[in-house]
Amino acid sequence: MKAAWLLLLAASLACAQPVPDTLAQRAQACTGCHGKEGRAAPDGYYPRLAGKPAGYLYNQLLNFRDGRRDYGLMSELIAPLSDAYLKELAGHFASLDLPYPPPQPTTLPAAELARAEQLIRRGDAGRKLPACAACHGERLTGAQPVVPGLLGLSRDYLNGQLGAWRSGQRRAQSPDCMAQIARALTDTEINAITQFLASRPLPADTHPVAALPAPAPVACAGMAP
Repeated sequence: MKAAWLLLLAASLACAQPVPDTLAQRAQACTGCHGKEGRAAPDGYYPRLAGKPAGYLYNQLLNFRDGRRDYGLMSELIAPLSDAYLKELAGHFASLDLPYPPPQPTTLPAAELARAEQLIRRGDAGRKLPACAACHGERLTGAQPVVPGLLGLSRDYLNGQLGAWRSGQRRAQSPDCMAQIARALTDTEINAITQFLASRPLPADTHPVAALPAPAPVACAGMAP
């Protein structure tokens, strides 16, 4: 019996195919949480990586590695990686073009959704709140090279990130415009905004725009004011 088991093991090892040493193969370490090929995992909390601007992905990897974003598993995973390798990894996921999950249904009344859309599309000048669309693009699919899209993400993830900015758990290099914006929003507004965004279907063109039509309305790290 032992001899037969050893023969079977030897045959298995002989037939085993070598694992290719490619970036796509190494990037599979990311897909345990973020989903196959960087598409968001079923629970919706881990964000989609596929198709986001490479500059944004690179900045977030640096933020996790250098302590501006706080999630132990991510920080430990990328702690030994160089800037050059992180940039290469970001470029890999940015190059993927995969379908998005369906929108989530919303439970809010129409009046609250309308208020959320007003903030997203036009902001609130009296409170110095810029419109989300002014930086994330009219289609809300992001803008090259560093601004992510807001659609195709779950309410849980969006709520989690806005909450992290408000508490200081998530930070960016100065000036950290999103921290300022998140702290200016009320809990009710955040709930309405995230429900609105998560319930919106993706436009026909889901890619980030090449450039914003006007300068960003607030000073933000990596973007011209």
